[in-house]
Amino acid sequence: MVAHGSADSTQQGMIAATQPSRRVAPVIVVAGAGFGAAILLGTLVLWFHYGTAVFFEMLASGIAACF
Repeated sequence: MVAHGSADSTQQGMIAATQPSRRVAPVIVVAGAGFGAAILLGTLVLWFHYGTAVFFEMLASGIAACF
């Protein structure tokens, strides 16, 4: 009878351990979407501030620096 009780408590512990990960996943998705939106906003701000020609030159030089 004692072994059955410990199996139940183990199952409950496993179920309780998986519940926080279910709460964390939406937070990660929202944070990723927010980060993506911030990158897009920053890109648009640079585009309007520097103009298209300078913006594309900055991108080209940045890519060339990587390679």
